[in-house]
Amino acid sequence: MLKGNKGEWSEVYAFLRLLADGKLFAADEHLNRIENMFFPIIKIIREEVRGTVYEYKAGTMVKICLNGTVLLEAPTDVFDNEAQRLLAEIQTQGGNGTFAVEGTNSFINRIYVNKLSAPAADKSDISIELHDANTGYEQIVGFSIKSKLGSPSTLLNASRSTGFIYRVNGLSEVDADRINAIDTPRKIKDRFSEIAASGGHLSFCKMESQKFKNNLFMIDSQMPEIVAQMLLGYFSGRASNCADLTEYACEAIPILGGDTFFYPETAKANFYIHKVKELLCAVALGMKPATPWDGTDEATGGYIIVKHNGDVLCYHIYNRDAFRGYLLNNTKFEGASSTRHHYGSLYNENGNTLIKLTLQIRFI
Repeated sequence: MLKGNKGEWSEVYAFLRLLADGKLFAADEHLNRIENMFFPIIKIIREEVRGTVYEYKAGTMVKICLNGTVLLEAPTDVFDNEAQRLLAEIQTQGGNGTFAVEGTNSFINRIYVNKLSAPAADKSDISIELHDANTGYEQIVGFSIKSKLGSPSTLLNASRSTGFIYRVNGLSEVDADRINAIDTPRKIKDRFSEIAASGGHLSFCKMESQKFKNNLFMIDSQMPEIVAQMLLGYFSGRASNCADLTEYACEAIPILGGDTFFYPETAKANFYIHKVKELLCAVALGMKPATPWDGTDEATGGYIIVKHNGDVLCYHIYNRDAFRGYLLNNTKFEGASSTRHHYGSLYNENGNTLIKLTLQIRFI
């Protein structure tokens, strides 16, 4: 019997709910349904085993096909009932562990679903053929699925590639040893407080990964500096959510590229907001720190989000601006394990005192 956590079962729920509804509604930047903006579903495609492609054709009857042959037909009411039952089971589960749903296991086995997640090489969790009312075109696109039913997921995981290195001026060797000895539960932020109290000053030096740096350059040549300032704002305790950290970076970087901004403050703020939105959107749709990126979206359709109330909504290419706004206002920086990722300690390199900070971003 299949077991999964709330996020994994949410993928199955989204699959059943979309087949029951036959359409995918768009969301605004506050994750509210846009009633007059939806995409009719032609079919959902699952390939659990390479070369074995099942098609689930939407309509008053859901037709399940393999290589063009209809294997099974079932009314949408059946999928609606199963979706409601699974949603209730997910909502009643406590904690973040795995669990089985006996009734759902029995049903999905009958409709040729043997895994909670259909594996994909990119960031797509589900492949859907949609009808585009704007162009009349029908296209198969991939969506990444995120669920509000479980614990918030990470948008960007910390790794060896997400390190930002800073030069620390104004500290003696004795100061550095004393600061590194701080081992409190929130030791990185406490070390930052002690650096400031000891007269230390941090300035961004370089990124640990050239690949990640190149990827950020694809968005903007000043993106490494912007993210570096946001990291300083987070670890110094100024803010944690991305919207506030963007504002902090805007205040902390009066000069970019050697040219002073000759714009009103609102225009300057919009510059930073736009760039950070682009970064978050790039990460959400395909950019990975350790992999060279050419600017292409891997989740070609966008994002599907399962809400607490069971609504399944999407951010598609036509409401990309709403998606960017949603990401800015619903993500935050967080401290990853300093032991695992080896950051937060002062060290000497070529006569310079340095410290590494690691980037990790999570949904709120």
